[in-house]
Amino acid sequence: MAQRTQRLIEAARRPLPEGTFVVGAGLLVAGLSAYGFQILSFRALTEANYNALNGLWVFVFVLAPGFYLPLEQEVGRALADRRVKGLGGRPVVERAAIAGLVLTIILAIVAGAAAAGTPLIDDLFEGSTGLAMCLVIALFTYGTQHLARGTLSGSARFGSYGLIIGAEGVFRFVPCAALAIADVGDPAWYGLCLALPPAFAAALALSRERQLLTPGPHAPWSELSTNLGFLFFASISAQALGYAPFLGAVLVRAGDQATEVANFLAGVFLARIPILLFQAVQAALLPKLAGLAGAGRQDEFRTGLRKLVVVIVSVGGIGVLAAATLGPQVGEILFGKKFDLGHEDLALLTAGSSIFILALTLAQALIALMGHWRVLVAWLTGIVAFVAVFLASEHNRFDREAVEIAFIIGAFASAATMGVMLFIRMRAGIIPDDEALARLAEQIEHEPLEL
Repeated sequence: MAQRTQRLIEAARRPLPEGTFVVGAGLLVAGLSAYGFQILSFRALTEANYNALNGLWVFVFVLAPGFYLPLEQEVGRALADRRVKGLGGRPVVERAAIAGLVLTIILAIVAGAAAAGTPLIDDLFEGSTGLAMCLVIALFTYGTQHLARGTLSGSARFGSYGLIIGAEGVFRFVPCAALAIADVGDPAWYGLCLALPPAFAAALALSRERQLLTPGPHAPWSELSTNLGFLFFASISAQALGYAPFLGAVLVRAGDQATEVANFLAGVFLARIPILLFQAVQAALLPKLAGLAGAGRQDEFRTGLRKLVVVIVSVGGIGVLAAATLGPQVGEILFGKKFDLGHEDLALLTAGSSIFILALTLAQALIALMGHWRVLVAWLTGIVAFVAVFLASEHNRFDREAVEIAFIIGAFASAATMGVMLFIRMRAGIIPDDEALARLAEQIEHEPLEL
């Protein structure tokens, strides 16, 4: 045990975990292609159809990472643990596949019932049943992809892990470009460009692997249950808060606000550029913090976190300044002449995104200290704050400024709550914990994080 723990300590202390660069490359391709998809669809579709497409986008990227990312993390952790012990991982993946399939069927039934029994299709998808079907399809394809990603990361197949992330973006962007060139105006076709690529990317990445899974001892359900509840609810809460401006726009817009909402959604994507850049830092953040925490190196943990916070605040300040001065011009270059959102709006949205990144950073520090439940409480605090501020405004129509202020306050509430909890936790002292470090290092060395 001592040798195994020492090996994990050394792995967690490395400046960058194994696979950071290939996964970072995949994340970069995925991020750039996501912007390409948004730019092309904004230019090709009417404002109403673009809003409907983004209704699909928001629900896919809240539900899919929220529900499936914790399963991916647990599969990666369990497989990494078995690999260290020389045990085959096939039973773990089979268990996870059953759990993922059951979860997906339940989600698909709920989504189908909501589409059939509520005004969801008319209010959210502008009457497009095709987009509603794309939502159901996406649940199955993203469930498949996250299971494949957990299998690859837990097996240390980082080249294929990076490929699956980048390939999804390429498979989304290329057909979207073809649709835009062909002047296709039905948003359902663009919805398929969002819903189908995860399965194609998973198939491509898995096709290049050999002997990925080997037989092993029976896997009880408890093998997938380490902090799963906290991971599950914290993940979906973080996604919900991160996409709160989208939700606040697409759920309450009035019929005559299509143009205003479309410009706002495009502006939100511009403001999320700092979040895209943060992904490169995030991939190396948790392993370093977990290694310092597990080794009881409190001063280094505190110093490293402080420096990182200073960098994030500085970059966020530069981003807000850039949005306030050059934001509308950049938006017009990327999204075309019909883009129309002012300096103040872009500055406020970028401020909210920057504070959200700070909350993400503090969340990683808390997780490194095994504070999973504290992270969940902090995200829920931010959501409650956003909803409270949002509902205090006129919510029968979309109020751009109200959503922007609500997002800033919600993100700040989460960041402040995490900061207080982190301060309290660190005042109690970081006690070296070989077992906790072993669990964390196995998980994070072989399972890069994703925003």
